[in-house]
Amino acid sequence: MPHKYDVATVLERETQATISSWYALLEAEPELAAIRLSREDRCRHLPDMFRDLVIRLRNPLPLGTHALLSVAAQNHGRLRREQGYTEAMLVEESRMLQVSIFHTLQLHVENTRSGVLLMYIMAIADEVDSQLAQAMTSYISEATLDVDPIEA
Repeated sequence: MPHKYDVATVLERETQATISSWYALLEAEPELAAIRLSREDRCRHLPDMFRDLVIRLRNPLPLGTHALLSVAAQNHGRLRREQGYTEAMLVEESRMLQVSIFHTLQLHVENTRSGVLLMYIMAIADEVDSQLAQAMTSYISEATLDVDPIEA
């Protein structure tokens, strides 16, 4: 019988494959692909976000609890604003990340301890949404700086 892994370990081991899956989805979306970025620039934030996600899965919080502050998510929001993303594009990018994560888990479900899989899926969605909220906050903060007059 093969060894069973927790979801955090599966995501940790499959981070690069999941990022590749996400990148393929993103590149197939015309609106997002219209923002010309190298693969490195588009994916730069993801290893840190996956690290934050794995930490969250290994240190569970009640669902709906504000997750730990994610510097990666905050930097991501600011960077995407500078790169020309709209708010809707940021949300779509995050949705595609959840799809890619869930696809990875589907591919490895036979190797996971499935008794608690739903709990982990809910925690993943909660964490990804929390990171999106943090990215949106920094995105909007940057937008405010763009329109506020600078006083001498």
